Amino acid sequence: MADSRESLALPATPVLRGHGLRLRAWDPGSATDVSAWLRGPADPDFLRWNTPLRTVTDTDGARESLRVKAADAEAGTGVTLCVTDAGDGTVLGQVGLAAVDPVQSVATVGYWVLPEARGRQVATRSLLLVARWAFTGLGLHRLELGHALGHEASCRIAERCGFPYEGTLRGAMWEAGRRDAWRDVHRHGRLATDPEPDLGGL
Repeated sequence: MADSRESLALPATPVLRGHGLRLRAWDPGSATDVSAWLRGPADPDFLRWNTPLRTVTDTDGARESLRVKAADAEAGTGVTLCVTDAGDGTVLGQVGLAAVDPVQSVATVGYWVLPEARGRQVATRSLLLVARWAFTGLGLHRLELGHALGHEASCRIAERCGFPYEGTLRGAMWEAGRRDAWRDVHRHGRLATDPEPDLGGL
């Protein structure tokens, strides 16, 4: 019997296309990519709902953070994709898989969208693309998505993309701007055997 770790080894970071988007690897050598990576997690709305493990405050830190993400992909523990407009290549946000567990065949999915790209269903479209790749390209069985209690926009995106609400995890993430206080998390999940969401003309 084949080792499940071998069958779920991450391939090279993919280029995914669909729904008007192109998802690709981030480039630490690109000033545009570094600037977007610096701005995304520093946005006040992002910080309202997330407290990053590491705070990135300048271009050198952003570039190093992107190098760490590339190393995670090489190690098979996660993949972080730059979400761009398929037409003109404008950077719109980020989507990726983290905590990839090849034994349990599960990973955590997360995303953020730059302020100027919000209101265009970028998160919905990119989540659909990366979920399809995780199930059909990587052969994962389960994807998990968590967001802070009260983040209704993320709740709606998860439900639209076929990630039903599964329960509330108590004290499962940091409060905004703190690392000594915790808040509850809505847990959503999707299985490879779940039907593909029908979003009409999206």
